[in-house]
Amino acid sequence: MPQAIAETVFDVLYLCFALTAGLTMLFRGKDPLVKKAGCMAALLGAGDSFHLVPRAYALWTAGLEANAAALGFGKFVTSITMTIFYLILYYIWRSRYEIHGRKTLSISMWGLSILRIALCLLPQNQWLTYRQPLRYGILRNIPFAVMGILIILLFAQETKKTGDPVFRHMPLAVGLSFGFYLPVVLFSGVAPVIGMLMIPKTLAYVWIVLMGWQLYRQPQTQAAKTMPQPARQ
Repeated sequence: MPQAIAETVFDVLYLCFALTAGLTMLFRGKDPLVKKAGCMAALLGAGDSFHLVPRAYALWTAGLEANAAALGFGKFVTSITMTIFYLILYYIWRSRYEIHGRKTLSISMWGLSILRIALCLLPQNQWLTYRQPLRYGILRNIPFAVMGILIILLFAQETKKTGDPVFRHMPLAVGLSFGFYLPVVLFSGVAPVIGMLMIPKTLAYVWIVLMGWQLYRQPQTQAAKTMPQPARQ
């Protein structure tokens, strides 16, 4: 029961924050960049709700194993939405730093996203079972991890050049999210306590959303002043 209470309170607060912040930026933001951040945050909250709501229900009722199908389907949906989340973050990077061209990079990000989603669609993932095969858990996360590495490197490069105060910690936040997530993929099957790392992973996503929220809260003139670098071809 303590676990059910703690997880439910945490998940409700997280989902309410992500959805509220995301929808506010999406519908009230005037800058296209803010709307992208809103779309990203709203997608994060909506996608995670497919997993967290069934999990809360399971904790308060018959348990996780008895609700394996609902939890597995939610995990599948979250895997898809998180892929799109990072694709949107890539386009936030392009908009924020006025990146033009670099078609090979865009093709790579789209290719990794499509590959990740295609791997998630394979029936061998056995999403509706309580314990999915570790092999496919690793396989589908390889392109996802590559996307994360690219995002870290891209933001690190541009924030170093521009001194951007809004996204200067983005590489760290994304790095932490993957650092907490990958051990869960690899070891939670044999050591369920590792699953607790999903809490700091979620907080890393909250940090990412808060960076986007800064764009919404600060005056547009101030936002423009933080980006002195010219567009690059």
